[in-house]
Amino acid sequence: MKILLILSFVLLFYSQALAALPPLIPMEDFFKNAESAAFAISPDGTKLAFVRSWERRMNVYVRDIATGEEKRITSATERDVAGFFWKGNDKIVYAQDAGGDENFHVYITDIKGSEVRDLTPFEKVRAGIIDDLEDDPNHMLIEMNRRNPEVFDVYRCDINTGELVQIAENPGGIIGWMTDHEGKLRAAIDTDGVNTSFLYRTTEDEPFRILKTTNFKETFEPAIFAYDNKTMYIESNLSSDKTAIYTFDPEENKVLDLVFSHDEVDVGSIMHSKKRKKITGVTFTTDKRHYKFFDADREELQKAIDAFFPKYEAVVSDMDDDERRVIVRTYSDKTRGAYYLFDRKDNSISKLAELSPWLKEEQMAPMKAVTYKSRDGLTIHGYITVPEGVEAKNLPLVVIPHGGPSARDVWGFDSVAQFLANRGLAVLHVNFRGSTGYGKAFWQAGFKQWGRKMQDDVTDGVLWAVDQGIADRNRLAIFGGSYGGYAALAGATFTPDLYACAVSYVGPSNIFTLLETIPPYWKPFIEMEYEEIGDPVKDKELLEAISPVFHAENIKIPLFVAQGANDPRVNKAESDQIVEAVRKAGKEVIYMVKDNEGHGFHNEENRFDFFRQMEEFFKKYLGSR
Repeated sequence: MKILLILSFVLLFYSQALAALPPLIPMEDFFKNAESAAFAISPDGTKLAFVRSWERRMNVYVRDIATGEEKRITSATERDVAGFFWKGNDKIVYAQDAGGDENFHVYITDIKGSEVRDLTPFEKVRAGIIDDLEDDPNHMLIEMNRRNPEVFDVYRCDINTGELVQIAENPGGIIGWMTDHEGKLRAAIDTDGVNTSFLYRTTEDEPFRILKTTNFKETFEPAIFAYDNKTMYIESNLSSDKTAIYTFDPEENKVLDLVFSHDEVDVGSIMHSKKRKKITGVTFTTDKRHYKFFDADREELQKAIDAFFPKYEAVVSDMDDDERRVIVRTYSDKTRGAYYLFDRKDNSISKLAELSPWLKEEQMAPMKAVTYKSRDGLTIHGYITVPEGVEAKNLPLVVIPHGGPSARDVWGFDSVAQFLANRGLAVLHVNFRGSTGYGKAFWQAGFKQWGRKMQDDVTDGVLWAVDQGIADRNRLAIFGGSYGGYAALAGATFTPDLYACAVSYVGPSNIFTLLETIPPYWKPFIEMEYEEIGDPVKDKELLEAISPVFHAENIKIPLFVAQGANDPRVNKAESDQIVEAVRKAGKEVIYMVKDNEGHGFHNEENRFDFFRQMEEFFKKYLGSR
């Protein structure tokens, strides 16, 4: 009788907890294509371009603002349009790869969609835009690795004839090109593998000359030319731990004035006005995105927008040439948000589209910024998402280390976190050492720490959540993509008693083969990779110690591995190896391979397959609903 009473109490407790959660939302609602997205306004302010799903692929549409008439102008059926922009008022340029191989081609079409042309019709060549030359209606600057797969040369492309004229040949180490406001190729970043040099020339008729050389561990890079096309704005951390913005005279090779710095984080992007020819402000991210304005007009614009959306983040994503009509994107931690068209002259705003109107904000879970101390005393920042409607106590938890690893997580709507929270799971995102944005010391603290202190930071975050009473010690999981996929494998391998299960998504398992199979255009960075991760010869023992494939016998928890067959960054062999090794050790592993995907699943039906499998996986091993 006593046992029955205890069981009844437990069942009542769990039924009440589940009842407090929002309704179970179909998995597809979190991962299906947006209703409409990526709105951009034509230079004359009369038309909008955006992407919308057609035949389950994101294609470009054009809408006349005055009449509301819409037309689809691309017909992609195999792969989403990867990105697009206006070229003048009557053409759209867009990029697309094949099966996730990341060899992007550059296409152009008129706004009727009647003539689509591939401007870079070359096999196994990756192309990108250097400068759209918005003041030149007939040309763009394109970079391609057509001559040499390892480096990118610059071509002037005639958009009417498709003619490509090479205007700069990469001598072998240039990893980035930069134009001034007249579209002249004036600056570049070069590397010898470890040191990076800032190159500059006064005119295109001159050879580039070196202005500054630094070790790659420090930053001294051009961000944008001032509108006089003489002075520049640079990003530098040579005299501080955090990257700040300075003015710079390239002719005198002299740093002038500090524009903005922040004590806690690196400064982010620079905002500017083409119409008024001035720098208007900068962004930086602590827990959330923040602004520092240098221009009263831009600050007034932000205040006007924020007044319409006091409960949301509101970001200016585009403007017409007159800076009258402004595209605004809103979002929060509980909504993907919407796009709006703001008319500054009338002070009026109209909704263009919600990204995911089927997701109800009141059913989503809040994402909160957190900090904790690592075992060796570093302050680690992250975000925790706790299911809506239940107490943050003794919950199953999934930790999601980000990819990169030279990147960082930020506050905002996260589809995976919301999906898992709706299933009753808490989610922890960790900006472990080696993440960017927190200064060079914090970034460099991650060097040669894959599977070691970087992994300890993830582990310490999970244990912090347990100590706080948020997470149930017996129901913990780790999931990540790319470097995060490696971290998931490392978690299963090197802390085998911590997690109940693990999911690796396009994650490397053998650091030796990872470094051997990088894309050819990453070869200039290989010595940097050796310093950041480890040298296959000099650090052979280290790389053996941190490669999960060599320690697969330690994995005793259920494992789910997913991989794109065409992944150019983390080759399929990385997943093949760990799956074979785990199975050879007699352990359970689920393996999903998609033949038409690369570094991550972009096609909607493949996302559905992956997250459907992950839902069943976590339901079985974490007890999620």
